[in-house]
Amino acid sequence: MSRIEYLTSESVTEGHPDKVCDQISDAILDAYLKEDPYSRVAVEALITQNHLTIAGEVTSHAVVNVEEIARNVMRDIGYDGFEKGLDYREAEIAILLHAQSPDIARGVQKKKIEEQGAGDQGMMYGYASNETKEFMPLPIVLAHALARRLAYVRKKGIVPNLYPDGKSQVVVAYRDGRPEYVRSVLISAQHSETMKLTELKRLITKHVILSTILKRFFIPQTKILVNPTGRFVVGGPEGDTGLTGRKIIVDTYGGACAHGGGAFSGKDPSKVDRSASYAMRWVAKNLVAAKLCDRVETRVSYAIGMNKPLSVDVNTYGTGKLPDDKIALIAAKVFDLRPGMIIKNLKLLQPIYAKTAAYGHFGRRDLKLPWETVNKVDQLRKFLKRESKR
Repeated sequence: MSRIEYLTSESVTEGHPDKVCDQISDAILDAYLKEDPYSRVAVEALITQNHLTIAGEVTSHAVVNVEEIARNVMRDIGYDGFEKGLDYREAEIAILLHAQSPDIARGVQKKKIEEQGAGDQGMMYGYASNETKEFMPLPIVLAHALARRLAYVRKKGIVPNLYPDGKSQVVVAYRDGRPEYVRSVLISAQHSETMKLTELKRLITKHVILSTILKRFFIPQTKILVNPTGRFVVGGPEGDTGLTGRKIIVDTYGGACAHGGGAFSGKDPSKVDRSASYAMRWVAKNLVAAKLCDRVETRVSYAIGMNKPLSVDVNTYGTGKLPDDKIALIAAKVFDLRPGMIIKNLKLLQPIYAKTAAYGHFGRRDLKLPWETVNKVDQLRKFLKRESKR
């Protein structure tokens, strides 16, 4: 008998306070990496009302104007007036940066990159599914697409009187593990005092929801909700405090799988919270693309200072062409998961991170991200063919 299950995923626009902080942290990281690829950076941001605090650890030869970067990020998002919740020109900015702990640095800094140790302990996860072209779960793909469209119609004036803050949420019904229809769509959009809810709902439904989600996913019972509280005027940092790293499920797979203990933004790739999570996506996507499975969660763990993983594992949810333990062994042979080699093979010492800080780190068809490369398929298929003959 067929079974219906529901998966809900959310996204937020670049103007959401948490995402403002993620973008500031990653823009600062990129600026350091641009001048000094071996910079050690762990930068956090907190924003509330008109005050922004930037704190963390930086060891670098680069000279970076941190305040200017932060103001430029806020400006580009669209925070240019207090009625929107923030004015980038008037924001009070406190900068509290200091050097990385030498106790951490001694485990990371090695003469040979293959000897480089993990910048911290922890477990990291990746995920891929063949249900979309992005190799991602459909709900998070749709949620990101809606959030990006909401920002687009604001910036282009297609929907007037919108402000930068906003959210999306999508509930997708799955039948026997495959997406079948959208059960509900929710958009919360910050707007001016003059915008009436009836007009806002009409314009958002037409120009955001119906222009983003394919008709085949709608059924007569699909619920469309726009600003369900009836008002969203006070938004941005005026309405909600933002913090770097607080949207980790938005950043990853929308709740379709587990998540490790760390966030991504503001961290250079010596931190396995970031680099190993990217590697796990790389592994997962290649496993699905090579047809070793239809869906997979990949897992790895590290100890600080050590240059080899403590564990590598996979869960194919019963879709694997081989037992999961064999697929995990194949993955460990094909992918070099030493922290330094992840950085080398994925070319992570580049200023590529600010553009990932909003609308997801994975499945980004609009960006050429190294961890989205499907370049291990032939090797994986050779192992599959060999193991299938045994």
